[in-house]
Amino acid sequence: MPSEPDSELTERLKAAIWYTVGKIVDEECLALDVNVTPQYIAALTELVYAQAVTLTGDIEAFSRHAKRKIVSTDDVLMMCRRNEGLKDVLAEFIDDLEAKKREKREEKKPKGKGRTN
Repeated sequence: MPSEPDSELTERLKAAIWYTVGKIVDEECLALDVNVTPQYIAALTELVYAQAVTLTGDIEAFSRHAKRKIVSTDDVLMMCRRNEGLKDVLAEFIDDLEAKKREKREEKKPKGKGRTN
């Protein structure tokens, strides 16, 4: 039986999630003056990973339903359609990214080279 080709990548992703979840939990524990066990952080990490896997599958399904092979930001926004707060935050983030892309494109354009009006 061949091993899963992405198992190393999966483990690296889980390690990154574990690190990030651990940092967030540490900050909250300090703020709330509570302690948690390493098992709690491990369980929360597995929960976050499982949720991410589920979300990516759903987002890919939205893309396929729209007969596209590439996931777009519209697919992500569709995924969070029932969570208005999250949808608003993501829409603002996407708008900011698009504005930065436009700015970079404008910077790269030659300025008035050879044009007369």
